[in-house]
Amino acid sequence: MLKYVARRLANYVVMIFIATSIAYLAAVSFMRPQTRLMERTPRPTLEQVKAQLRNNGLDPDANAFERYWQWLKSIVLHFDWGLGPDGSRVNDEFFSRALISGRLVLLATVLSIIIGISLGVFAASRQYKLSDRFVTNLSYFISTIPAPVTYLIVQMTGIKANESSGSMLFYVSGIRSPIPPDTLGGRLLDDAQHLILPTIALTIVGYVSYQLLQRTLLLDNINADYVRTARAKGLTKSQAVRRHALRTSFIPVAQSIAFQLPAIFVGTFIIETVFAWQGLGRYTLDAITQTQNVNAAVAGVAFGGLMFAIGAILADLSVAIVDPRARVS
Repeated sequence: MLKYVARRLANYVVMIFIATSIAYLAAVSFMRPQTRLMERTPRPTLEQVKAQLRNNGLDPDANAFERYWQWLKSIVLHFDWGLGPDGSRVNDEFFSRALISGRLVLLATVLSIIIGISLGVFAASRQYKLSDRFVTNLSYFISTIPAPVTYLIVQMTGIKANESSGSMLFYVSGIRSPIPPDTLGGRLLDDAQHLILPTIALTIVGYVSYQLLQRTLLLDNINADYVRTARAKGLTKSQAVRRHALRTSFIPVAQSIAFQLPAIFVGTFIIETVFAWQGLGRYTLDAITQTQNVNAAVAGVAFGGLMFAIGAILADLSVAIVDPRARVS
């Protein structure tokens, strides 16, 4: 198993290197950070802007391949992803933003998995009953609503809850108050009040796919011959479903979970924009659309590739854990 994981990891490292290199060459060829810097007030001269970019390792007059070689040496030798046009270190900004996004994504993902799989098993075990129709139709309805609309609905619901209670139950923007409480308990409560609404919003959007997939796959296995055989040997329906049908049907769900986690992590810019979280997704989007930050944009590409590689390896490991046949092979 370790040799297999090492071989897969080596393949993904090569893929990430190639994708990141192409992204860097494309970024330095098409992104123009000097254009944004020229819009400052008071307006600087073009030579002043070029001198600032040159000092930050972003010389716009340098050859793209020369800049790529310097950038690559900096990463390989020092793991330094360079500076932004304003002189800020990408390492500091990127990893601090990753921690902010991680707080939201990991909690919401765990809740989405638990709720989605539980409701999928619940609905499949009660096929075509009122409870099954309600849970499944609700999931289909939620899936038709665009994610930004769901985020806004949750945000507005939090505002209404605050107005109805006459107190600040939930904060609808930011990751913490500008002046945090003095006590540890107060700071934890403040963080929770900022975290609750975006977590609920992301969980609502995320659980649906797990619920529908788990229900469909479980229904495909719940009446299979091996389940009927288990029941003929004395197991109750719930025992046969839990010990046999659920285990088999969970294999594709486990793969789906592993692949969706990196996609959620990389695609947080929408919810971070709605709830004003200065996380990784918003930072990367601003680097591409606003600041023209070449190094930050390329770091985002590399991070996305890394998350995909981790998801692919987790998918393989999850199948090996759930399916004994995979472990044998």
